[in-house]
Amino acid sequence: MSRNGTPSEERPERSGDEVSPTDEQWEEFLRHAERGTADAPKEPSARARMVTGRLRALDEEAARTRRGRWRRRGKSVPAEPWQPEGWRTGPAWQEMNGRTRKRRRVAGALGMVVVAGALVVAMRPSLLTDHLPGGGRAADTTPLPAETAPPTAPPPDGGDPLGPTREEPFRGSPALRWADGAQGIEIPEAKAVGGLDRDQVAHALRMTKQLLVEADLDPATLRGERPGKALELLDPLQEGWLEEVERGLREPTRDQDPLTLFTRFDPDEARLLGEVVKTRGRMTFEAGKAGSVEVHADYTFVYPLVKAGGDDVTRTIVRRRMTTAVFDPARWVSTRGKLSVLRTDQNVGNSACDVYDGFLHPTFPGDAPGTAPDGSAMDPYDRSEWLDDDVCGTVTRT
Repeated sequence: MSRNGTPSEERPERSGDEVSPTDEQWEEFLRHAERGTADAPKEPSARARMVTGRLRALDEEAARTRRGRWRRRGKSVPAEPWQPEGWRTGPAWQEMNGRTRKRRRVAGALGMVVVAGALVVAMRPSLLTDHLPGGGRAADTTPLPAETAPPTAPPPDGGDPLGPTREEPFRGSPALRWADGAQGIEIPEAKAVGGLDRDQVAHALRMTKQLLVEADLDPATLRGERPGKALELLDPLQEGWLEEVERGLREPTRDQDPLTLFTRFDPDEARLLGEVVKTRGRMTFEAGKAGSVEVHADYTFVYPLVKAGGDDVTRTIVRRRMTTAVFDPARWVSTRGKLSVLRTDQNVGNSACDVYDGFLHPTFPGDAPGTAPDGSAMDPYDRSEWLDDDVCGTVTRT
């Protein structure tokens, strides 16, 4: 057996095997026979004839081969939904055959080379990975399965100690294995709850995903434009909420911060590098007040950014938790097909603290040191914990 546990393909040894006598040996035997001094050559066994034939074929084949070669802010809308005024309950055959055999033989030889190479790399991966960027620490790019439960620990590093570049914006980040954009926002299977049927619940789930896409992934929203598509999803009958959001976009303050719902960067400061934002999280739902369903979304978005007018590259990580609801218009004063937002929170990694102008402000490698943070260190990729206090701390990685 060979080392990899498969039958050996090594050439059989000649020593100890019987071989057929040559013509010269027979002639010599006959001469000695006439003089009465010869022993008859031993007739080869069947095994010897088989080995001899195989060796001859291998010799002929060998002759042919030789000839040819990686700040928390929150906005709570009262957990109780607003109380409505009224509760509403062509060549010759031989030539073709010869060509076919030649192609088959070459394909077979190539196939054995590929198989042998795969076995060698499987036994010694360093033979391949040592020649990749990172000196043998090849990053694992295998996509992660969808997140179906709260993680219990932070993710490991991305397999590369170096940071992002223009060519590799997610180098060294756990997000390298996360889904791209909206693909990472997977909707659970709907079922009837809270007095709403399955289709109504499915609608609530789709609307919540769409709000996340328009608020955190839409290119226009990210570059600071008015998030009109996201605003169109919100129920105008949710008392005071839509007006507050609009006011925050026009005149952002600490208490009216559009970042509690939207991800926005000042285009004069930073812009998205490429078209991919990495996404990971999960969505669940449960019955709300009678005649409603509540959807809970918890997602982390990783944004690769390049400095405006420069070449510096960095990443900002936003984790957003949001609770939305859909109410049955037959029982609540609400707009059919629209979404209500009951609560929204965010933790942000790599953005300036105490700046409330409606934009995130990432720090780039070449920037001068900013104000010293007053909080503890935090891993923005750690989805197993949530920072509840409104503090400014440091991030352990981006």
